[in-house]
Amino acid sequence: MKEGFPECWVMFLCFFYICTQAGLFPASQEKFHLLTHNSIKMNVPANCKYSEDHEWIRIESGNIAYVGITDYAQGELGELVYIEVETVGETIGAGEVFGTVEAVKTTSDLFMPVKAKVLEFNDKVSDSGDPSLVNSDAYGDGWLVKVEIADLAELNNLMDAKQYEAHIS
Repeated sequence: MKEGFPECWVMFLCFFYICTQAGLFPASQEKFHLLTHNSIKMNVPANCKYSEDHEWIRIESGNIAYVGITDYAQGELGELVYIEVETVGETIGAGEVFGTVEAVKTTSDLFMPVKAKVLEFNDKVSDSGDPSLVNSDAYGDGWLVKVEIADLAELNNLMDAKQYEAHIS
């Protein structure tokens, strides 16, 4: 009986890990994630600026930029199933809500990193697209909105990649 114990223990841990990742043990999932989070390398591109609320902004040309949620944020939220942005055409202040993301286990507001006019909502992640694209490509095809920044100087209030890495570690 004792000879089989190590194999059973390994099988149990594998089963527990799979169930935790699938969200079957939500309370345990958070604890397990806290134990493993520091060993996971997050993607933090140097060509973006970051908010404390885990949104990124990347200048495309002039005062036109793309905004999305960070790799860290999508990892914390889990698989995204729905994204809502009803602010196209509106000017949103820095720190104000411009939409929401819904994951399997939670819903979260999206905050504008700088004052900007929302020009476009990314069709690729809308309800007619694939919201989970944010999980697989947060800084690429998973961007959320295209914006026109009101004052480029506001970017100085955001974190660069090194500062954001320190913020999430």
